[in-house]
Amino acid sequence: MNPVSLPLPPLLRAAALVLLGALALGGAAGCSTAADSAPRTPQEQESSPTRTPTATPTSASTATDVGWVQLMTPMNQQAVKLLTLAAARAAEPRVREFAVRLRTGQEAELNRLRALLTRMGLPGTDVHAGHDMPGMVTVRDLEAARAAEGPAFDRLVLVRIRDHLRQSAQVSRSEITSGRRADARELAAALVTAREASLAELERLPGAGRALG
Repeated sequence: MNPVSLPLPPLLRAAALVLLGALALGGAAGCSTAADSAPRTPQEQESSPTRTPTATPTSASTATDVGWVQLMTPMNQQAVKLLTLAAARAAEPRVREFAVRLRTGQEAELNRLRALLTRMGLPGTDVHAGHDMPGMVTVRDLEAARAAEGPAFDRLVLVRIRDHLRQSAQVSRSEITSGRRADARELAAALVTAREASLAELERLPGAGRALG
């Protein structure tokens, strides 16, 4: 993948990502052991006590809630890595200053996302590790950034961070409309507001017009 290639349209990418999260959760929820799935005889049904469903840490969450927080967390983690490079190496001072401010905001969001994962009883591991998710800063992107210099580095950063902001905003809008958890939807709304402001600032940076087309 070319690190600076344009992504799929945001609406299509958002739909694909939300669906992926739903399918991932649905697949895990549908698993059962052979003993659980085997049919029971009438005698077994009479002799066995009725099993009362037990609440799980994610029982108040929808597949959209789970898919969103498990995607947004690594998206922010990867963006922070690229922003750290940009804060130190961008040729344009205003790009460096923007990277510093945005990195601070993304790290603050990460703290809230990780706290949400804990409240939902979800692991902190990256379930998308090794996947080239739309809007995600990939290992190849970071390698390309480390090899680039000057204006070429700035262009790469502007494109990849623009894609990250757009995609994460679109997926967060899906969480706002389709999620169930109030705390997740509140955080998603805060993320959308922050990304809209960051996108507006990014598009005014020197070199953005040429880099973003």
